[in-house]
Parts: sequence; C-alpha cells; structure tokens
Amino acid sequence: MFIFSADISLDYEEFRLLRDLVYQHCGLYFSEESKYLLEKRLNKRLADLRLSCFRDYYYLLRYGQDCEQELATVVDLLTTNETYFFREDFQLHTFMDEVIPELLQRKEQKGERHLRIWSAGCSSGEEPYTLAMLLLDKPLLRDWTIEIIGTDISQKVLKTARDGLYGQNSFRTTDKNYLNRYFSPAGEKWQISEKVKDLVSISHLNLFDSNRVALLGAVDSVFCRNVIIYFDHDAKKRVIKTFHDRLRPGGYLMLGHSESLMNISTDFRLRHFTNDMLYQKPETVHPVGEGS
Repeated sequence: MFIFSADISLDYEEFRLLRDLVYQHCGLYFSEESKYLLEKRLNKRLADLRLSCFRDYYYLLRYGQDCEQELATVVDLLTTNETYFFREDFQLHTFMDEVIPELLQRKEQKGERHLRIWSAGCSSGEEPYTLAMLLLDKPLLRDWTIEIIGTDISQKVLKTARDGLYGQNSFRTTDKNYLNRYFSPAGEKWQISEKVKDLVSISHLNLFDSNRVALLGAVDSVFCRNVIIYFDHDAKKRVIKTFHDRLRPGGYLMLGHSESLMNISTDFRLRHFTNDMLYQKPETVHPVGEGS
C-alpha cells in the first residue's frame, strides 16, 4: 500500500512544466527562485488527490476532466491577496478630487450621466467597495448611474467580496466615520451595507481571457493596483493593452505606487496632478487630413 507523503519533491523539469502552464493560463510568472514556493504550496493538493509526484499533477492539470477547476485551485494557492479599505489614499484623493470632476464635465458635455469603473484584480473586494463609498459621498453624483465592476481570477477571494463580511485587518486605515456609516457589526466582523454593494458587481475573470474581457464593454477608469508586479514583461504588455482597449478615450488607468508603464506601453500619457501622477488614455486623435 502506497503512503502518500506530504513532502513530495519538485524537480526542475516538473517545476518548468508547472510554471509554464500557469503562465500560459493567466500570466503569473514564477522565477527559478520560486521553485520552493510552488513545491510547498502545491504539496497538499498532491496528497488530497492521492498523487505520488508532481508530473502526475501536471498531466492532471493539462488533460484532466476537471483541469479548469483544478487550475483555479492552483491560482488560489499561489496568489497573495493582501489588501484593505482605502489603500493608497493619496491616489484615491487624486481620483475623487481631480479626476472625477474632469470625467463628469466631459460626460455632461455629451449628455451622459453614467460612470463605469473597473477594479481589475479586486481580491476580496475592499478596493471596489472603497470606490463605492467615496462615490456615494460625492453630491454631484447623486442622480448618476454608477457601475463598479470588480473582477479577480481567484474564486476564493471573490467569495469574501460577494459576502461583504470583513475582519479588523481590512480596516487598518479606515476612518471610523466610514465604518459607522457603511458597515454594521456581525459578530467579530463587519458587514458592508447594501447601498454600497448595490453599486458593485463581482465576477470571476482571467485577464488573459480576451473574449471574456471584451464582454465588459467600455469603462471610464481602470484600477489595477499591485497586480502587474506578478507578471513578466510580455504578460504586462498584454494586460496593459487589454486595459487600453477597454478604456474610453480620456479614461484613466490607476496602478500601484511601485508600478509603472516604463518600457511597457507608450499608449498612455502620464498626467501630473496635485498629489499623484496617473496614466490617461489620450483623446481620439484624427488622422492627418481629417478634422481641423
């Protein structure tokens, strides 16, 4: 009788196969220094599935009947989802105080009163719900239609986002005014209010799935903060191109404070605001010979 070990070794060839498969699936890239991380985090799956080696696991991920669901499990095990409400507040202030008025003015000139924001890599939901709370506090938007789309590749964190139930760690920089107005106590946790949830839709999305991404339609702004740091150069270019395609002309892309588009894309222009710099998709430029 075979005893299934909880400490199965991952050799280099198996690591390469698994690393490349995950990369092709969703763009997450693991360097050779990450071999131990894959070995450690995936060992329990081998034991759960009663597999004796990582090569068998690779074949299951590649050709198994439930390979898509198992790949989703792998992504859950390999991704880190560290987030909290009102993260990088200097950028949020810039967005609310300077970008939103600009977007509203542009839309009103066209007779539009509909604002769409995409939180790509929304994790457990703190980012899109933060945006919803801030927009609810904006008097100018009271008769506007607001749609915030939160997406993530991890099914595990999306369950938390849909439940809207959060522990104290999510509120490390949250003003108590927001806690009292938009949350209610639920045991040792806090439940977000329905009026906040009503502005936000949460769904599973792989940023590498171009057909599904296209179904999102056009958006006015994209928040993708602290996500592309997990991609290599080619994957970053692909994802940034996706954001550019989804953004309306004049729309904005918000990245994390340690991320930039240097050597990745020249399709955006860097706008300098009072407290931050943001990437903007330029307004449509007429080809030579057209327009004035």
